[in-house]
Amino acid sequence: MRVLLVVLLNLLVLAFPGQPGFPQSDDPKALRKEIEALKEEQRAIRKEMQDLVNSLRERGGPPIRDVRDLTIGVGGSPSQGSDTAVLTLVEFSDYQCPFCGQHARAISPQIRRDYIDTGKLKHVFRNFPLEAIHPNAFKAAEAAHCAGAQGKYWEMHDRLFANQGALAPAQLLVHGQELGLDPRAFRQCLDGEQYAAEIRKDLEDGQKAGIRGTPTFFLGLTDAKTSQLRPAKMIVGAQPYTSFKEAIETLLASRK
Repeated sequence: MRVLLVVLLNLLVLAFPGQPGFPQSDDPKALRKEIEALKEEQRAIRKEMQDLVNSLRERGGPPIRDVRDLTIGVGGSPSQGSDTAVLTLVEFSDYQCPFCGQHARAISPQIRRDYIDTGKLKHVFRNFPLEAIHPNAFKAAEAAHCAGAQGKYWEMHDRLFANQGALAPAQLLVHGQELGLDPRAFRQCLDGEQYAAEIRKDLEDGQKAGIRGTPTFFLGLTDAKTSQLRPAKMIVGAQPYTSFKEAIETLLASRK
């Protein structure tokens, strides 16, 4: 708790110009250096806060746990894999979260290769941007959906996680350009916040499901007749591939 208070005080210092710790020099070169130093300090503080959140989350229970009497919506959310797959994995994630990026870059491709591409697993992605510490995460989630409107959701998803240090609004437009999106339609989608309500619904559903941090996953048997998943396992945090494999294989075996 003491560490958290220190971190929050540091953030307050960064939030109010004119206070101690803000650039005071009139020399342009010196001012730029001071600003860059402040940006580095801000990044370090955000990482410390995310590490603290992750640590507190892990103290709340085991990283993989059985869950009961819980339903998770899957209808209408971006997905990969067959609708007739035996299992469904619902991921709640944040494009600016370093742990989510770690999962997207290192673990998700292995899950895709062994289970999604082989027809055993359907992967559903839902958003859980932690806006208090990740100010660009919500708009990044909108960018992915806006790219999806042009048929390139997963391309944008992968690009955002590969470039987590470049998620400012102007940089999102560059990502869209690099993916060959119609620039006018993409900008209008972002400016018009066309998917903001959908992302807020993801947040609301995630909170109801007991999510306290990202990434969090729910794994259960696919029911092609409904848009709801009744998960059997909840996987919290950026766990190694072996943890996902064990949980998936256990449920697959239960169906034999």
